[in-house]
Amino acid sequence: MDNSPVDTVADSGAIAPVGPRRSTRPRVGHIQFLNCLPLYWGLARTGALLDLELSKDTPEKLSEQLVRGELDIAPVTLVEFLRNADELVAFPDLAVGCDGPVMSCVIVSQVPLDQLDRARVALGSTSRTSVRLAQLLLAERYGVRPDYYTCPPDLGLMMQEADAAVLIGDAALRANLHDGPRLGLDVYDLGQMWKDWTGLPFVFAVWAARRDYLEREPQMVHEVHQAFLSSRDLSLDEVAKVSEQAARWETFDAGVLEQYFTTLDFRFGGPQLAGVAEFARRVGATTGFPADVRVELLPDRG
Repeated sequence: MDNSPVDTVADSGAIAPVGPRRSTRPRVGHIQFLNCLPLYWGLARTGALLDLELSKDTPEKLSEQLVRGELDIAPVTLVEFLRNADELVAFPDLAVGCDGPVMSCVIVSQVPLDQLDRARVALGSTSRTSVRLAQLLLAERYGVRPDYYTCPPDLGLMMQEADAAVLIGDAALRANLHDGPRLGLDVYDLGQMWKDWTGLPFVFAVWAARRDYLEREPQMVHEVHQAFLSSRDLSLDEVAKVSEQAARWETFDAGVLEQYFTTLDFRFGGPQLAGVAEFARRVGATTGFPADVRVELLPDRG
């Protein structure tokens, strides 16, 4: 079989050059949390990393950059995606979510959750989705209306002024596995709380392209989508290796990271869309989008 250089690159999951040399690479966002490592680790292995102009930041800031048109493709928190659904197209089968525990989106509390009415609750999260989920669960499942305020995600400092705190990402993972138990605090997993309440998966962030960029560069968008799917699949196939490498630089050992990476749900299909629809139905009217908001997925190349 004739394996030309282009064929070899395409088969490896990299973005294949088509026609004349392109002058600009797609501007793609990268959440700087451990939960996204499996979606990006494989990009270096497949060669696709060199085809992307990556920008690292928090979920909230990347969402804002995508909405403003400063990025072409990026992970976007679910709330911001739903608020801007007319301008964005979501990648199918690619998200950061959970179907049960998530480990890195938590409420840490000094008292039982049903005792938090009018209590001070610190929001150390940079994700509007996790904050909105925590507020929804506390209001509708536990019947409490705390006094919320925002602050840096430092659990020790938060607990000096608050009765409970909402944390996401690496700070939440540390609180869940280390700091919460060490300080004698109760840790509640938001993903598990949602699953117990609704029976559905929860999606915290999706990957999306701007609609105007998709219209200009449809083939590029599909290639980037495929590159991320290949990266995810390779990373999960080699999750022990990913975890060992990440453990060199993180406060968590390889076993914990492997558990975390395999707990997360990186899919975005029927069950996940049902979870999104249920969340939108419950919070849309008070969060800035229609309760029946339509989620458009990137179509097959056909």
